[in-house]
Amino acid sequence: MPFLKRRRFVSVIGRKSSVPDGLWIKCPGCGQPVSRTDVEENQSVCPACDYHHRIPADRRIEFLLDPDSFVETHTNLESLDPLGFVVKEEGTKYSYLDKVADSRKRSGVGESIVTGIGTVEGARASFGVMEFSFLGGSMGSAMGEKFCRAAQDAIRERIPYVVFSSSGGARMMEGILSLMQMAKTSEAVRQLNEAGIPYISVLTHPTTGGVYASFASLGDIILAEPNAQIGFAGPRLIEGALKVKLPEGFQSTEYQYQNGFVDRIVNRTEMRSILGKLLLYLKPQ
Repeated sequence: MPFLKRRRFVSVIGRKSSVPDGLWIKCPGCGQPVSRTDVEENQSVCPACDYHHRIPADRRIEFLLDPDSFVETHTNLESLDPLGFVVKEEGTKYSYLDKVADSRKRSGVGESIVTGIGTVEGARASFGVMEFSFLGGSMGSAMGEKFCRAAQDAIRERIPYVVFSSSGGARMMEGILSLMQMAKTSEAVRQLNEAGIPYISVLTHPTTGGVYASFASLGDIILAEPNAQIGFAGPRLIEGALKVKLPEGFQSTEYQYQNGFVDRIVNRTEMRSILGKLLLYLKPQ
């Protein structure tokens, strides 16, 4: 009888998915699955909620500048280890220079800032683009020197200076030499002002610590990507020290804009157009 016949089952155990891994990612902003390709083609901005994913310096330069216009400068500057600093992680000791070498390998850049000269929609400028994956975008002596030399390039060439910040602050492994860069880079900005050279500071997630407390806050014009963390110390540290409850959204781009610190919030997909216009308007005479 038919109902006595043995039922046939098809085993699916071990069968590979026809969808390759990595095609979809979960957006940290909206929590929705989005196509990796759609995000990458939209300059690493979520097409559903506009969440700005962190991007490396080379990608930012690719999105922003005219093709083949960027010439990198000051690539010979490297960090030293004047304190003989030793890092201890999970029971293993590393020297500071070991950490620097590892960061170079992982990030593909020589320092936490990439400097150079290029054009945006035909307008020429000196650029500094920070790389967060290099020791958290921290500011050490080599990074500070590169910032200052790129500022001097702008003065010499009579072109604007544009810096994209993304940093956790000063580099603790260099001690006071790292903190000195706050004064050094601030002096470089003063020299730009004295020479009549426009300085545009663009804040991306995160811009904190000594970088925020120095050159990132000193732009003639300060732009910022949406939903970036911008501030000196973290909210939890401030609340713990002052025993107060901070306002909602404290240190966000939007909060900083509402309180007059940021001049304009610019979506990454619009940054090239906005910056191109600013560079044209602000071209030094």
